[in-house]
Amino acid sequence: MTSRPQEAIVIKTSGSFFRSRNPRYAYGPYFFFDLDGTITDSKQGIINSVLYSLNHFGIRASADSLLFFIGPPLKQSFARYFPGDSARVALAVEKYREYFRRQGMFENQVYPGVPQMLERLIEQGHRIHLATSKPEVFARQILDHFQLSRYFSFVAGAELNGARNDKVDVLRYALQKTGADVSHSLMVGDRFHDVVGGHAVGMKTVGVLYGYGSRQELESVHADYICQSMTDLQTTLLALGAEMRH
Repeated sequence: MTSRPQEAIVIKTSGSFFRSRNPRYAYGPYFFFDLDGTITDSKQGIINSVLYSLNHFGIRASADSLLFFIGPPLKQSFARYFPGDSARVALAVEKYREYFRRQGMFENQVYPGVPQMLERLIEQGHRIHLATSKPEVFARQILDHFQLSRYFSFVAGAELNGARNDKVDVLRYALQKTGADVSHSLMVGDRFHDVVGGHAVGMKTVGVLYGYGSRQELESVHADYICQSMTDLQTTLLALGAEMRH
């Protein structure tokens, strides 16, 4: 694991191990993973969908200038192009989804090592959930497409009507539905909103640098742990999970 704001890689917890009121989720610790830039490298599909949308408005942009679209809610990102114009933002999102539904969601690939990491975490008794700002229906299709659904006990995402697209709202929804104890939960993601969302609901957070956020970005919002690689992430989560059990 790489450096982080504090040196140790363990969390000290007190009290007995949490038992959920919902028997289906009566295990832990609980790891909530972001999707884009954390589980899958979705750059090509997202950028192509954005280009398709912007083209509808006669806007030309380079792919590299659109990386900020990866992760945050679409409305927030399109608002940079149409500040104060909610109608055009809504249309931009609609056009984005035209392309994304047709092919963008499959212009995507799983990061090497992800299935093995998830398998190892589950073997150790950890519960794996997905918490994404992407519409939940798309997230489920992507997990199914890449045969990853079996690893996730619960999938939480946005609604197509724009509700619950902020990471804080997604995590609150996920906690409510799973009954997970926030003191035995971690949010894992590559962007600032993953860290901000996790902290807002009381979770410790793990930032990853193999996605689309920088170390500076993650440190600026005080990520509790920062991992350089998938190997670092697996090692860190196994260590933290073991600490949470004691």
